[in-house]
Amino acid sequence: MTITVLIADDHPVVRDGLRGIFTGRGFEVVGEAANGAEAVVLAERLRPDVVLMDLRMPGTDGVAAITELARLGNPARVLVLTTYDTDSDVLPAVEAGATGYLLKDAPREDLFRAVEAAARGEAVISPAVASRLLGRMRAPAHEPLSQRELEVLTLVARGSTNKEAAKKLFISEATVKTHLIHVYAKLGVKDRAAAVAVAFERGLLGS
Repeated sequence: MTITVLIADDHPVVRDGLRGIFTGRGFEVVGEAANGAEAVVLAERLRPDVVLMDLRMPGTDGVAAITELARLGNPARVLVLTTYDTDSDVLPAVEAGATGYLLKDAPREDLFRAVEAAARGEAVISPAVASRLLGRMRAPAHEPLSQRELEVLTLVARGSTNKEAAKKLFISEATVKTHLIHVYAKLGVKDRAAAVAVAFERGLLGS
């Protein structure tokens, strides 16, 4: 049975290369997209078995396209094919609904097997990416705040501005901002109000 493939990549040379690799090996390349928006339109029209999706493309990126395809209920399996293996690339793509995640330096035979597996609905993740994900999963759930970060957050919880907190702790306002950025990252929040709420919830600031 022929597996139909849609290629989404903003580099024409990459698209041409992938088309050449897949043509006539039990695969049929039914379309090519230069960005995520085009990928969604073509996937809806052509209904391929597998979409080979690059992540970083102009306009609509790969993660946004994967999210939209999932929202539309498109049956295509999305196999991310990219040069990026950082947490900030891998996790959003997997969470958005990608069936697999492969790096562009993967051997040709691995790519064929990955597309075949993706078409069957099997998860395919390159070894480098898999070890990164496992490391993330094994990491402590909550990275502890440093003593100074707790001091800054305590003052913020009491209503101090950055300037006031800096004065009380004898540090610069810029340093207070840096501490708060670290606090936000560790608590998984985006602003001071949320940081205070989460800190109370976890018992970091008492009651």
